Amino acid sequence: MTTNEYPVVLNKASFEAGNADVVDSNVNVVNEMYQELLNSDEIATAALNSYFVDFYLTQALAGGFAQYVFTAPEREEVDGYVRAGLSEMGAVRHLDLFNRTAAAFDALTDDEAEAYLDGELDESEAPIPAVALLDELDGEFEALLEEEDIIDLNATYLRDQSELLVLSEEDIEAHIAERVAQVPDLAERQAEAEEEALANAPEFEIIIRELCDVAGYALEKITMGDPNYQHDGVTTLAWHFSTDHGDYIMVEDDDEAFMIHPETKEIIAAVEFEESDEFADA
Repeated sequence: MTTNEYPVVLNKASFEAGNADVVDSNVNVVNEMYQELLNSDEIATAALNSYFVDFYLTQALAGGFAQYVFTAPEREEVDGYVRAGLSEMGAVRHLDLFNRTAAAFDALTDDEAEAYLDGELDESEAPIPAVALLDELDGEFEALLEEEDIIDLNATYLRDQSELLVLSEEDIEAHIAERVAQVPDLAERQAEAEEEALANAPEFEIIIRELCDVAGYALEKITMGDPNYQHDGVTTLAWHFSTDHGDYIMVEDDDEAFMIHPETKEIIAAVEFEESDEFADA
């Protein structure tokens, strides 16, 4: 894994606080960079090392190595950052344990992996030695934290970076915006992100977006759901949302969904839908 030239960026108030605050600051900045569509090769390698070591720590504490496996988006890539981070911050015993645990998990058969990830065996089933080994390694992890504190090592690692920017919250936003402005294929990334977001959007959001398209308005934010909204004398679920033309409400009946002005109750737009959840303009 190569190191790029980008700096680690930390919040000034967090930098001057405790070790956990320093680590959290890096996590927040990296999350913001990802949200603004910067790629991993456009974020400081040290920042990513720290970020994924903290991710590993959080998941392992929540549910052992099984939780880490469940939640790691691409284990091969994430494992690399975890190993590099643990090594560079001097967490040599945690690195050894991570390598032993990863190797033990990767050696499981499909049935053994399923038993370990499920976390429970039927009382009538005999213990599985390979799964029992992983359970022991999970216990070793928690004991090791008392002797080799990953958070303290991680914070020191961040503070000691030669390429380091310690900025106010406003300056962090400006720094990220400047970096994003230099991305040559930003429009393409934004289009891909929007397409992916729509593919994973809940049904009510899809309906609201369709209503906004019909009305010719731009959706800005879905603010809340109201289960006690009165529509035509009936209590129903309504979704409040804001657009570039103000705030509106979406309600549904059996065949249609409506975009309603919250004060005048005027129907601004409507869409018909079928059981297939495909909508057509009213």
